[in-house]
Amino acid sequence: MDTSSPYLTEQADDTAASQVLGLLAGLVNAAGWVITYWYVPVAAAAACWAVSEMVVRRLARKASAERMALELVPSQHFDPGLEEIFRRGVQLARASTSMPWWAPRRSKAVQIRLRADGSSPLRYRIEGPAGGERLLSITPFGPAVTVNRARPLVDKPREHVVRAEFVLRGKPIAPLRDVPLDPDPLQPLIDAVSDLRAELGDLAEIRLDIQRAPKWALRARRLQLMSDARRRERREAQRAARWVRQDAGGIEDSLAWQLQQLVSGKQAGGGRRLVMPPVPRRVEPAEALGKLADDDHLVRVQLLVMCASNTEGRSQARLAQLQAAFDVFGGGSRWAMRGWRVGPWRFGADRWPSRRGFERRWTLGHCQPPRPNWVRLEELTGMLKPPTVHCRLPLLAGDLPTFEFNNPTLLLQGVYRGPDGRRRLVASYAKETLFEVGVGKAGGGKTERALAQAIGWAHAGGGLMFVDPHRDSWPRAVPFLAHDALMDRIALIDLNAHGPAPQVSSWNPLGMHQGQVAHEVVEAATDAFASALGWDDASAPRALTILTASLAVLVAVNEAACQAGRPDDQATVFHVRALLTDSVFRAAALAGVKGRLDEETRAWWQTVLPTLPPDSFAVVLNPIARLAANPVTRAFLGQPAGRYNIRAAMDSKMIVWVCPGGNGPTDRLITALLARDLLRAVRSRRDTPEARRVPFRPYFDELITLTGAAAETIASMFEDFRKYKVHVHGMTQLLARLPIPVRLSLVQNASTLASTAGSQSAIAPITSEWGDSPGPDVVAALDRFEHYMSLTVRGRRVGPVRITGPHLDEVFAEYASPRQAAALERAARATAGAAPLDQLTIRATDQLGRVGAFLAQLAPTTPAAGRLQKKGYE
Repeated sequence: MDTSSPYLTEQADDTAASQVLGLLAGLVNAAGWVITYWYVPVAAAAACWAVSEMVVRRLARKASAERMALELVPSQHFDPGLEEIFRRGVQLARASTSMPWWAPRRSKAVQIRLRADGSSPLRYRIEGPAGGERLLSITPFGPAVTVNRARPLVDKPREHVVRAEFVLRGKPIAPLRDVPLDPDPLQPLIDAVSDLRAELGDLAEIRLDIQRAPKWALRARRLQLMSDARRRERREAQRAARWVRQDAGGIEDSLAWQLQQLVSGKQAGGGRRLVMPPVPRRVEPAEALGKLADDDHLVRVQLLVMCASNTEGRSQARLAQLQAAFDVFGGGSRWAMRGWRVGPWRFGADRWPSRRGFERRWTLGHCQPPRPNWVRLEELTGMLKPPTVHCRLPLLAGDLPTFEFNNPTLLLQGVYRGPDGRRRLVASYAKETLFEVGVGKAGGGKTERALAQAIGWAHAGGGLMFVDPHRDSWPRAVPFLAHDALMDRIALIDLNAHGPAPQVSSWNPLGMHQGQVAHEVVEAATDAFASALGWDDASAPRALTILTASLAVLVAVNEAACQAGRPDDQATVFHVRALLTDSVFRAAALAGVKGRLDEETRAWWQTVLPTLPPDSFAVVLNPIARLAANPVTRAFLGQPAGRYNIRAAMDSKMIVWVCPGGNGPTDRLITALLARDLLRAVRSRRDTPEARRVPFRPYFDELITLTGAAAETIASMFEDFRKYKVHVHGMTQLLARLPIPVRLSLVQNASTLASTAGSQSAIAPITSEWGDSPGPDVVAALDRFEHYMSLTVRGRRVGPVRITGPHLDEVFAEYASPRQAAALERAARATAGAAPLDQLTIRATDQLGRVGAFLAQLAPTTPAAGRLQKKGYE
């Protein structure tokens, strides 16, 4: 039985209705209150936001205070692969989360700083959470990149500063352009800062912040993108259906269609045909979402740029260059400068209201891009690594110092033309320029560059020796050396003996009047003959033994003469003939120096010499006879106490110009004697503490000619001289024509390798040392006076870089004194003790008699002494 009452039901319905009406009235009243007092909820929301933002900022500032910095320095052969770079990006993304749990998201980022301030082309730094230091210190790049703990950078205030923030524009799902690794993707950015000038306060810095993309924001963005894609597809389907119906109706109403129906006898029945509208195509997530389809390796980035200068306009121009450089990365998506332009004004990071937020993010390293800026790690390949071997770096003043006249710490190298067209004289540090090698065809500028370097070194107070077999360098250098401050330091050893009244200097390789060590003099002279004549222990043991024994006796005679205060009675190399062929002279010499010879040498003269056949002396006497037959070499080597003393020249910073006179057999023997004496003199510096050894620089022009006479000697110079602060500079047309020991020592120890134009086969040995970058074909096409060279600066190799060789008439125009050239010529010959050739020849001829007279006085009681007097040697 139904117990419900209509009255009770009606009463319940009235109660429910009254409640609904009451609720509606309350909502209306609440809405009215909100409309009337709207500022109250707005103020409450603003207060809540302000408090939360203040707390977040404090936490973010605290987290940012615990950041670390690493600087990555790549080697010159750094050439990473895509996989290595990608792994580095994964490391950076992982390191961005190495923060305390309470750290706000804006502080969970790793920052890549690309900075150019004149100290280097582009410094590459990584800054991030302190907890990620261990993860970031070990890179996938291996030993090709050195990771150093970096100190905070403090910049001096600049007068003109511009700021910019770059955001991604274009399709949000489209990637940036896939930039190849060769050339380096960083090349446009480096080119943009290549003309930076530190002296003007120029500074450019790019900061790329990387952090993991927030999941909730990605999901919301994906839902929005999928919804937009479906909406577009439905609109397209509706548009297509509308056009299909219009096309169908138009066809049925056309005259052609009606005639076709009459001819065919078919009648349309029941009205128009049914048209099936197209169905909306299914939206594929991969197509609709693009690069946002997957979470893997998707990061959010922030790109900030700051340029500064003390010169008005340069910072704005630098920012424009960087903006053009970022255009290279543009594809379906591109980097665009945030802001808007109103006439001549641009409202962006430099103006309110964006500037304050920019400064905070710049200072603290917070990542808060105004747009999502989502990219995949593959899109950032170019910026996840330092510059590679495929990057062309500019040569800044910090890389290669600018040459300063009269500065003894710098060595002139040439003229460098910068990317902006400015030319400056560049130099290397003298203490690091140990050995130099210059290669190239004749007339290419090798000698001119060496002369400019030598003249600059001379004016700075340095000592040097310039060996030129052809003498062309001396008249070229004279006008620039003809200064009163230099004349007393210059000596000319010229064996060309040209002109109507030739003058020649003098040198006694066996002389002991300059404090030489006897056995070193014997060894040097013997090795010089052996080197020039090709003697060794296997091919000419007898010749070496005879010459060594003869020189030992003559050096002992000279030692006795100097101790007796009679240096003008010393024997010369031409007395070897008398010692071997004249028994009377030999007996007197052996008797006079009996106490000065060791037992083995005396025994050889007494027991071995008498058993030798007369023709065994010919191999020793022939080269000496050739020297004696030439009046110039006889005059030069036939004097008892010559003025030439290369050891004294080194220690007193002399400028010695040596012109041997040619490349014939006699000239090669002279060159060998001079080279071996130089080696002996340099090695004798062991008696001087290293700190007191004065730097000295020998320049060897035409190495092919010089090494033909003393290959092993010059090879030893490139191996040993560094220890004694003597630094050799060598020039040659063909490296392949040098003897193997010399060539290997040159290339192995060279601090500077330079090459002018030439045949590709001649240049290839040099370019191979550079990894054929540039290749022989590039170097072979150089203009005259153009060089490619690699140098050592602060312990690192710089280059190869293209440098114009210095021209004396341009670089040292202010030093030219042609009117004093004749005075310098006279002073240089006087310093070298030059005398008329005829006078020296007569004195050399009479020297045998003076030595015989000295021996007679040295041992007057011996029978041989009496015979010497009877033979007229007195």
